[in-house]
Amino acid sequence: MNPSKVEPLRAVITTEQIQKRVKELARQISDDYQGQTIQMLAVLENAFMFMADLVRAVDVPVICQFIKPKYTRPQPGAADVMEIFFSHEPDIRGQHILLVEGLVHSGVTSEFLMSDLRSRGAASVKLVTLLDRQAARRVPLQPDYFGFLVDETFLLGYGLGAVEQTNRNLPYLAAAS
Repeated sequence: MNPSKVEPLRAVITTEQIQKRVKELARQISDDYQGQTIQMLAVLENAFMFMADLVRAVDVPVICQFIKPKYTRPQPGAADVMEIFFSHEPDIRGQHILLVEGLVHSGVTSEFLMSDLRSRGAASVKLVTLLDRQAARRVPLQPDYFGFLVDETFLLGYGLGAVEQTNRNLPYLAAAS
């Protein structure tokens, strides 16, 4: 999708469907973490809107943080290297971590991040995603909580979109018509 070209959009998941599902997920998460504090780590950029709504709907104590994975290739022909940037370096030893994704596609990034968080001594690491594109999975990863299974090749809105692309502010999820 070309960010400089305006293309007609088709609503795929409505605002009402999203809000209903976020409340259901929050209830599940609240039940599972009753009596505990959760450290939610939102994967930027796609998860910021989902996490904001989820945090407001969860009724257990929550610590919010943000994480941004970045892939670099140190030399031509070398394998990609992933760096992780935290909003600040969290002490997660003994903490219950809920990794918040807007979309789990191949699962490679989520699996890497979850493994890294476990290696830092987290008491538990679970994954919640608004959208799960299981057909694109390259690793055997299953989110602990998910909003919607999707097959669309590219969705935008509700915080999702490509870098420097408009329409992240839509309150629903859409695809190009």
